[in-house]
Amino acid sequence: MEPFSPRLTRSQLWKIGLAVVLLAAAALFFLLHGTHLQKAEEWFNQIMGRISAAGPVAFFAAMAILPAAGAPVLAFTLTVGPAFRAQLGLAGVLAACAASLLVNISVTYWLARCWLRPWLEKLVVRRGYKIPQVSRADQFEITLLLRITPGPPFFLQNYLLGLAKIPFPLYLAISETVVMMHTTALVIFSDAMVHGKGRQAVLGASLLIAVLLGIHLTRRHYKMRKKVNERALLYGER
Repeated sequence: MEPFSPRLTRSQLWKIGLAVVLLAAAALFFLLHGTHLQKAEEWFNQIMGRISAAGPVAFFAAMAILPAAGAPVLAFTLTVGPAFRAQLGLAGVLAACAASLLVNISVTYWLARCWLRPWLEKLVVRRGYKIPQVSRADQFEITLLLRITPGPPFFLQNYLLGLAKIPFPLYLAISETVVMMHTTALVIFSDAMVHGKGRQAVLGASLLIAVLLGIHLTRRHYKMRKKVNERALLYGER
């Protein structure tokens, strides 16, 4: 088995650094100029109003399609609650998110496995990643670890697993489960923060912490198991 090998390019590091600087500058600006908070709130409400006016069909269609081209899923999960909970209810919003992400995950898989495979292979290599060479015994572990390990963006994870020819049912089950764990927590939290619902915000934050803790423990489990296996192989060879 040859695992995926993600690495950050200089361009990516510059983008991350620039994003951190911009966020810090924005936070400092709002702290020093509290009077502008009202304008920021008005601007945010205008954006939410436009998204709501576009309608849930357009929004969730975009959520199903645009992440395949690299659009961040986070942009959808943080805005969908404030924009559409009044129309669809929380359960409806989460169900629509699940359906959109299911379409996205499925389409990107088949793009990578069949339809655009040669072009996507070049794209993945150019971004600094290796296509996993996965044995049947390691398919579950590699799929899960790729989904929960920081590194490739969401759309590249889909393409990597499609290129690795992970069985579609296994890929779909793990991918949808992991992404919806994050999505559920973020939708609940963002909606609560916008509408000032303290208890719901605590619930969303608790769910997110639980998800992150579960991911940490899972990664730690596989890391420890790998060390045990390597040690057993070392002593066995001796």
